[in-house]
Amino acid sequence: MSESSLPPETTEGEKRRCGFVAVIGPTNAGKSTLVNALVGAKVAIVSHKVQTTRAPIRGIAMEGNSQIVFIDTAGIFNPKRRLDRAMVEAAWGGLEDADAALLVLDAAAGLSDDVAGIIERLGSVRMPKIAVLNKIDRVEEKPKLLELAKSLGDRLSPDRVFMVSALEGQGVRDLRTYLADLVPEGPWHYAEDDVTDVPMRTQAAEMTRESIYRFLHQELPYTTTVETTDWKDLKDGSARIEQTIYVERDGQKKIVLGKGGETIKKISSAARRAIEEMAGHRVHLFLFVKVRENWESDPERYREMGLPFPKS
Repeated sequence: MSESSLPPETTEGEKRRCGFVAVIGPTNAGKSTLVNALVGAKVAIVSHKVQTTRAPIRGIAMEGNSQIVFIDTAGIFNPKRRLDRAMVEAAWGGLEDADAALLVLDAAAGLSDDVAGIIERLGSVRMPKIAVLNKIDRVEEKPKLLELAKSLGDRLSPDRVFMVSALEGQGVRDLRTYLADLVPEGPWHYAEDDVTDVPMRTQAAEMTRESIYRFLHQELPYTTTVETTDWKDLKDGSARIEQTIYVERDGQKKIVLGKGGETIKKISSAARRAIEEMAGHRVHLFLFVKVRENWESDPERYREMGLPFPKS
């Protein structure tokens, strides 16, 4: 989407503000759930599976005269496979265009060794740093939250520490208001009603991938991919969409299809409803399952996902 041509002032004469906030943290800290809550719309898929988010996704929130562009990134962990390295590299790369860093941690999990590594690297980053202790609803002994906040403050020295429950919306408004005042003055980069810059075809593919993880959380690896291969707007206002689900082995293809095609029907039905809600009209969704072996060594697949291709 093109940068807004609107003047840097609102009609009331107040200065417009606009800035980018990189959302980083370990896996399953609830980063995508928090971004969705801050934006007020679903822009990033969510599942219990680790590394659900792959390439950085931008979610756009409005708060007063401020436009906040959140860069939702993959969870940072110790990478082993090529795809792992690509996701972690892209996650840290999200800081390059950011005006501030939002470190999101699972309050119930505490400060693990992985978190310590993230804090150490983030400490050398020269930009405002805000720490968010998420999932506070899962911490029964509330004094532990204060201890965790103090420990985090001693290690990172963040500008602020927020305690939130993204799932329940607790503390989200205060965090958004703070960030609205933090971002620099400048023209908005997107239209006022935009919530993301991700193409609709890509969003649709992500929603189908979310549906796959919902029904096959344990059975399939996170390397399963989905591509929207065709999208036709029909005369009656609906859309005909074709997508291909790529797996790595024949055995995985059988799992996705299920006995008598039962599993693929469930995946398709859930994905169709999600896509219809996003698109605002009826959708006819057709899913195909194909085996694509060794795709992790194909640079083209990384380009399609918006990820860098690690050379080794």
